[in-house]
Amino acid sequence: MKKILIFYGAYGGGHLSAAKSIRDYLNTHYPDCETLMVDCVEYINKYLNKVSTTAYKEMAKKAPWIWKRVYNNSDHGALGKISTTSNKLMSRKLNTILQEFNPDLVISTHPFSNQMCTNLKKKGKISCKIATVLTDMAPHSQWTVDSEYIDYFFVSNKEMKNALSDGGIADFKIFVTGIPLSSRFLESFNDKEIYKEFNLDENKTTILFFAGGEFGLGRKRTSLVFRALIRLFKNFQVVAISGKNKRMNAKFHKLVDLYKVSDRVKVLEYTNKVPELMHISNIVITKPGGLTTTESLVSNLPLVLINPIPGQEEENAEFLVRSGVAIWIKKDDNIARVLKNLYRHPEVIEEMRNHIPDLARPNSTKDICDILMSTI
Repeated sequence: MKKILIFYGAYGGGHLSAAKSIRDYLNTHYPDCETLMVDCVEYINKYLNKVSTTAYKEMAKKAPWIWKRVYNNSDHGALGKISTTSNKLMSRKLNTILQEFNPDLVISTHPFSNQMCTNLKKKGKISCKIATVLTDMAPHSQWTVDSEYIDYFFVSNKEMKNALSDGGIADFKIFVTGIPLSSRFLESFNDKEIYKEFNLDENKTTILFFAGGEFGLGRKRTSLVFRALIRLFKNFQVVAISGKNKRMNAKFHKLVDLYKVSDRVKVLEYTNKVPELMHISNIVITKPGGLTTTESLVSNLPLVLINPIPGQEEENAEFLVRSGVAIWIKKDDNIARVLKNLYRHPEVIEEMRNHIPDLARPNSTKDICDILMSTI
């Protein structure tokens, strides 16, 4: 019986989702292993976890320029050293669960747990294999602290592999698998049933619009994008998901009523049917989080990117645009002009779609788990 400990951090949903996907696949396909999934910071101190995750969300939402500085300074310089030092100190507490569970393998989907485990391995406190799963489209030095004690790096694309290799990490440790995602995105769906469930017209082009969820980033700008979609894409239908952002949801409903477009614009506060909606959509508009962009690419959807969190999501956006699968509506761009140009030139969308197979890795979770289980 192999024992696998999966660490994540609750700083954005991608780290947790990646951890869940890996755990679920292992539990389903490898009955001879025991898994345990743990929020590394909450385990160390629940109050610290609450304060730090709240600070991250508030900074990203209300003072993104500060978060950008924090992110950039944590890559190199004093702040990076402070982060690494604090993780070394916290590793003493994390060592408790490592000794109790005694895993054969530790998988980290967040750099904090990664650093804590490498510190413990360096000190001889643990001897298990360590795997790190990077959950964005571009690397950051916080993932590679004490990299000589990490046995596996799983990355989303070849550029990331080259960057890690150039940074001195051995090629045999780096695997281009993609970011782990739910197996539901690999299911077969009945299109007619999905159209019927959401009261959509199966003969119309469908735009799926993610409005930013709990972060509520660029609320005014997001409303302008939504208004432009309603006014410019009259022959299309829009499914807008506001998530936990109640203000955004109310604003969207107000615009739907104002323009009398409830027949072709659907506003959802929450849905667990994202795989189904992506399956019937033709394009997605979203902020460029690692998980959502991965799900979109696996669903063969070109991307229109808005409101990236400074730092990791801006780097994601730059990579996706550079790879030819997305356009990015930047802060100073004329929203209506960009969307109108997209409407008038559908070949642009098709060209983006043609590049998607180069990036989409639908079997990412399976590949990660199979590589790990074949070697431990």
